[in-house]
Amino acid sequence: MVDIPAESLARIDQLQAEITDLKDEVNLLRRRDETLKFYMHRLDEELRLAARLQQDFLPKMLPQIGPIHFHTIFRPAGYVSGDLYDVMRLDEAHVAFYMVDAVGHGLPAALLTMFIKNTLVTKQLIPGGYRLLNPGEALAAVNRSLIEQNLTQATFATAVYGIINSKTLECRFARAGHPLPMLLKPNGLLTDLKSEGSLLGIFPDEVFGDYHLQLEPGDRLFVYSDGIEVAFADDQTPADTHQWRIELQNRANLPTEQILSEISGLLDREIGSLTPRDDLSLIAIDVTR
Repeated sequence: MVDIPAESLARIDQLQAEITDLKDEVNLLRRRDETLKFYMHRLDEELRLAARLQQDFLPKMLPQIGPIHFHTIFRPAGYVSGDLYDVMRLDEAHVAFYMVDAVGHGLPAALLTMFIKNTLVTKQLIPGGYRLLNPGEALAAVNRSLIEQNLTQATFATAVYGIINSKTLECRFARAGHPLPMLLKPNGLLTDLKSEGSLLGIFPDEVFGDYHLQLEPGDRLFVYSDGIEVAFADDQTPADTHQWRIELQNRANLPTEQILSEISGLLDREIGSLTPRDDLSLIAIDVTR
């Protein structure tokens, strides 16, 4: 029988103790990993549920009234979007559209868009019936409601709200710091529609002016969030309105559905399309001939 020196035995005991400690640490890390996976899975499920819920708040079917037809693109940067839009039939002749883009991304921005959606008032009851609020009035009411919440964070949003008379083709809209809507004529002429109005949630008594536009058969009106400008930008250019305009003008002779299909294809091929830098929404309003 070989005698093992006491020093070696002590060393063996020390190593066994260290191995036991390592096993305990590994088991602890494994339990922590399993706990983390559980909570990450639950968070993922909650975010997926929030995404489905947000999709439920988008219009299931876009109302088509007379010659006025709507087409949309909605692409969140993450699970949920800080953009939200709606298209609403107000009465037999009028249809309304709006788009809001809250500052930031993710759940906080999505919650803000839902609040704005719920505060948007389109009609006012009067003796004998109702009247449609002018777009500027509607945005002013949203702005007041947002400021009255006295939110703890500096929270604001951009928005566009408009009304179209399907019989006369008159369009009125108001803008709150949102990218300028663009009118695409059948001959390819693309025009920015400039109207004044600051961001929602900044100035309590802000006035939002109404822009009046007489649409004609063959016109296309594009309302979009700034995410589409960012999508066509490179790392050196924060937002490229020029490139976005070019993409539209190059497709002026195509049907609106095909324009949006090709724009979606371009977005899919952009670098970073799997991890976009910003939420993106687009409403295309087509006045058929």
